[in-house]
Amino acid sequence: MTTAEPLTVRGLDVRLDGRPVLAGVDLTVGSGELVALLGANGSGKSTLVKTAVGLLPASGGSVELFGTPLSRFHDHARLGYVPQRSGAAPGVPATVTEVVLSGRLSRRRLMTRPGRADRAAAERAIEQVGMSDLRRRPVAELSGGQHQRVLIARALAGEPELLVMDEPTAGVDRHHTAAIAELVGELTASGTAVLLVAHDLGPVEPFVDRAVVLRDGHVVYDGSCGGVRDDMHHDHAHHAHPKVVDPADVVPTKGVW
Repeated sequence: MTTAEPLTVRGLDVRLDGRPVLAGVDLTVGSGELVALLGANGSGKSTLVKTAVGLLPASGGSVELFGTPLSRFHDHARLGYVPQRSGAAPGVPATVTEVVLSGRLSRRRLMTRPGRADRAAAERAIEQVGMSDLRRRPVAELSGGQHQRVLIARALAGEPELLVMDEPTAGVDRHHTAAIAELVGELTASGTAVLLVAHDLGPVEPFVDRAVVLRDGHVVYDGSCGGVRDDMHHDHAHHAHPKVVDPADVVPTKGVW
């Protein structure tokens, strides 16, 4: 029996406000594989990952999670999602531990309190992102980079088999960016599938199995890191104009907090 890939995207089309954003996108992420999704601002990276986790509707094509069409996928504990840092985060009256514990909701019965296993998983996740000394700190008091690490810990607490990360190191200092890269490498080595959105490979490169480059809503490269540099150089050379915002970035992300 063949095991289905954690993520399979086929011929994906997405239109937002009537405008085509993605066209005919194919993408797979296998178990224990780290796939880096790269591209210039406005290329459709955020639209792709938000559609893949069900936050945006597809106009055509298909998305499957673990062999199940997205519309019929309900085993949410298998999926972890790290959004770009939410601008609404500073107003949340919760501690780091409370926010990270919310990542266990898909593994608990409705309306039940966190159990010993939930708290242990949350503690492990907080330690993994280097936030143990701030576990009782209200998130409203954290810096942008600290907020981002809390989002990562929240996803890790759910112990997902597929982790989708939308620019997880945005606003994070160099030291913690390197630590996050190593953490992602450890996750894939243990069998977790990871799709990671980034502007460039940076410190995550040694752990990347495949790089996928988007340009104007199309996949223009899918292969090893060794072949991605020339393509990215070409991409930046043709995008020297002011920043274009991916339409998905202005669509509120449900359930971020």
